Amino acid sequence: METTENIKKYAQYCLNCKSKPFQKGCPLGNDIPEFISKIKEEKYEEAFNILQETTVLPAICGEICPHTKQCQGHCVRGIKGEPVQIGKLEAFVGEYANKNKLEIKKLEDNKNERVGIIGSGPAGLTAATYLAQRGYKVTIYERESKPGGILSYGIPEFRLKRETIQETIEKITDLGVKIKANAEIGKDINLSDVRKENDVIFFSIGSNVSSKMKIEGEKLENVFGGNELLQKSNHPDYTGKDVAVVGGGNVAMDVARTIKRLGAKSVTVIYRREEKQMPAEEKEVEYAKKEGIQFLFKTKPVRIIGSKKVEKIECIKKELVQSEDGRRPYPVDVEGSNYEIKMDYVIMAIGSRIR
Repeated sequence: METTENIKKYAQYCLNCKSKPFQKGCPLGNDIPEFISKIKEEKYEEAFNILQETTVLPAICGEICPHTKQCQGHCVRGIKGEPVQIGKLEAFVGEYANKNKLEIKKLEDNKNERVGIIGSGPAGLTAATYLAQRGYKVTIYERESKPGGILSYGIPEFRLKRETIQETIEKITDLGVKIKANAEIGKDINLSDVRKENDVIFFSIGSNVSSKMKIEGEKLENVFGGNELLQKSNHPDYTGKDVAVVGGGNVAMDVARTIKRLGAKSVTVIYRREEKQMPAEEKEVEYAKKEGIQFLFKTKPVRIIGSKKVEKIECIKKELVQSEDGRRPYPVDVEGSNYEIKMDYVIMAIGSRIR
């Protein structure tokens, strides 16, 4: 966590714009100028109370949200210089609330209605909190042994501390939310039983299955999905091996950095557009580069080669063409630019879908 002195500097840098441009960039609509103004006054509990009107995960969102594309990307100070470090300010307030045991406030009296929530990821935890605040009896059903969903099973600990997740969830359970772990619907518990136990059911199961590229060779040994590797942490032995990670989002960065830490000889991220068009946070790309991850931009795999397991991948170079509707340029093949690269593993991190 940032020092209090640094946090004060970040807060004082904010102009507290009346038009609130960076609030428009926040999907949750956090009242950013107001919570920062409370930090300036060193009223951290009040800052937390303002944030919890729109988010129940400030300590987490402050760490992992794509701030440069959202709130900080709309900051006027970023037009000619550096934007306000909104993410660090939010993370500080969230951590302060966790360490000082600040409670999420109950807003309404208890009601008789019961709500079952399937899945304990960010959506499930958020829904559970707002429902419990309003007096509903909430039970979360989680198939894994611990709650958190993608927070616990999809984001590496070097990017999000497990302590932060645990402390945040404890705040939610303090509201009376019950969490039933090891309760996979259709396996450990029937949906009909969940219906009997609750008046309403909310599904928040996420999209945790990696998408396929639908190219030749995807069924060879040593081809894996990035989401599955992060979720199960059931990695093969990468020691001395060359690994390709296909994709340009935060999942691709997380997988690449994790595999490098596990001893891979080389990790190469392959992305079909330019670096500036990558959906991953800029800071995550920079961290990956510093850790020795290599990048191939404007490149796309077209075939995975091997007799039984991965031996090489065939790629083609791409060029970007401006679309007629004015949207971002789209990649097209450069004729005759195919070439092969020796690889031992290929990891798909191009997107995800529901199981």
